[in-house]
Amino acid sequence: MRPILAATAIIRLLMIALRQVTFARAGHPLVVDASLQIHPGWKVGVVGANGCGKSSLFALLSNELHAESGDVSIPASWHIARVAQETPALPDAALDFVLDGDVELRRIERELAEAEARNDGVAIGHLHGRYDEIGGYSAKARAAEVLHGLGFTDADFSRPVADFSGGWRVRLNLARALSCRADLLLLDEPTNHLDLDAVLWLEQWLKSTPATLLLISHDRDFLDAVVNQIIAIDLQRLNMSSGGYSDYERAKAARLATQQSAFEAQQREIAHLSRFVERFKAKATKARQAQSRVKMLERMEIVAAAHVDSPFHFSFREPESLPDPLLAIEKAGAGYVDRKIIDNVTLTLRPGARIGLLGRNGAGKSTLIKLLANAVPQQGGERKEAKALKIGYFAQHQLEQLREEESPLWHVQHLEPLTPEQELRDYLGGFDFRGDMAMRPVGPFSGGEKSRLALALLIRTRPNLLLLDEPTNHLDLDMREALTFAMQDFEGGVVFVSHDRHLLRTCADELLLVADGVVQPFDGDLDDYSAWLAAQRSAEKEAAPDAMAEKSERLQQRAEAKASRQALLAERRKLTKEIEKLDKQLAKLQAEKAALDAQFADPDFYAAVDRAKSEEMHKRASALGEQIDDIEMSWLELHEALEALPAAD
Repeated sequence: MRPILAATAIIRLLMIALRQVTFARAGHPLVVDASLQIHPGWKVGVVGANGCGKSSLFALLSNELHAESGDVSIPASWHIARVAQETPALPDAALDFVLDGDVELRRIERELAEAEARNDGVAIGHLHGRYDEIGGYSAKARAAEVLHGLGFTDADFSRPVADFSGGWRVRLNLARALSCRADLLLLDEPTNHLDLDAVLWLEQWLKSTPATLLLISHDRDFLDAVVNQIIAIDLQRLNMSSGGYSDYERAKAARLATQQSAFEAQQREIAHLSRFVERFKAKATKARQAQSRVKMLERMEIVAAAHVDSPFHFSFREPESLPDPLLAIEKAGAGYVDRKIIDNVTLTLRPGARIGLLGRNGAGKSTLIKLLANAVPQQGGERKEAKALKIGYFAQHQLEQLREEESPLWHVQHLEPLTPEQELRDYLGGFDFRGDMAMRPVGPFSGGEKSRLALALLIRTRPNLLLLDEPTNHLDLDMREALTFAMQDFEGGVVFVSHDRHLLRTCADELLLVADGVVQPFDGDLDDYSAWLAAQRSAEKEAAPDAMAEKSERLQQRAEAKASRQALLAERRKLTKEIEKLDKQLAKLQAEKAALDAQFADPDFYAAVDRAKSEEMHKRASALGEQIDDIEMSWLELHEALEALPAAD
């Protein structure tokens, strides 16, 4: 084979290739006649409408779904990692659960224990060598780093998996996938259930990993930061393009720019945003947020055009009244019985307020939202509500309050039994619950569909104060855009927590930082917040080195010392066994030669045997002497090697 052809063949063996592939679910074709190549180390974003086949593509690559036709090629030696969708209530400690994701690591540990039990020095030496090659001695430290990045504390490491809530078990599954040394990572919405702190950490981790990555995400900022290729699934086709999500969006906008509907959508959304920019210009205290909106306006034509075919079209209904202020709390606290999470909070909420909450995991952002929603007892201070205050509170537990056996239409009719059915159907259509979808039971709905319904119900109540805790979880990009525009046009007040930086940038006029039990204005934008987070982490490392890292380092040092001792003992056992073997051989050969020599010394020997037999016996005796000399030399060499080994501690 020519060198160029050989190199090409090797490259093909190391990449993912789809050749004229068609795959389907329940007999329904999702993608038809698709061909593409993904090279090692590529970071690829997978985008497309809900139900288009993104998750099925992952199932195809992990051999959980078979192609109807065509060829799927993945390097045979590659280890593929996916985040499990569910985690049973296991008794295993969190750190052990994460480490269990590395199958080879755990296999070697089991085989080492078995080899040590049977005192197999050779196997012990080989296994310790492989354990070192795969970084086994630092595995706990790496897993601890991942768990810390995703928001777990040292105290969480020993807690049983069963103790964690569903959202935190999702984080454990993500940590397990990130820690298993995969060649191919398939991540489906990894930022769901993460706060902004964890999202920023995960972003940096994925950018630095050498693994090939396929990422499904509805977070445009996250996609732009991590990926350098986009696979778009649309109209049963796979299309790959270079660049991040914004590059893909610009290309899509260019394709749609000639459509009259796109032009009309652009003008409508540009007008919305322009009104906000004009309002900000008059406020010197909002200069940084105003500048951010101006930048957003510059790219609004691209965004609007790219989402012109979105199935979602809705706006918040005009509140029945807009008292000013809506709500005021002064010197208020909230938390648990044994301790306060936040204290001395003073905040006045007015119509038109757009407040985004920032803060590290566990700092109290959700607690503040619950305090404002009157969902947790207020500890001290004063609370003054306007008589006409109507709160619209959204959190993930709202999804659990949906009646699973009932339909979306039933839910809105339950709110407004006198409203004509067609009006309610038209309203639900704006959230893409059209036709039969509006009549189906909610139980089998996806997380995104349930989130859309919960938002639709909240909006229908005509609130004048919106309190939103991670409203974009499970929502796709089109729905997030629709929510963004609706929030911008809402006349009431808004306070929200979100890990979606696009939503924060475009909807928050004011940022509040929740840290160390205190709620205070944050003078800066999201880039400044990222810098603040980095400074916080750096200060923590300098002031108090991470206890788990120190413990892991000590464990690693002990493990390495143990490995060294085991390897030394293994070598000593090996030499000793070989010496014992030679001793047995020598004893046998020497006994045989001594018997021959005794016969040769007997005067009657030569009279008893013929000449041919005598010569044969003398040759055997000579050969035995040579064998004995060789074995004795080997015996001496083995003893010298044994004496040269350092003493075991």
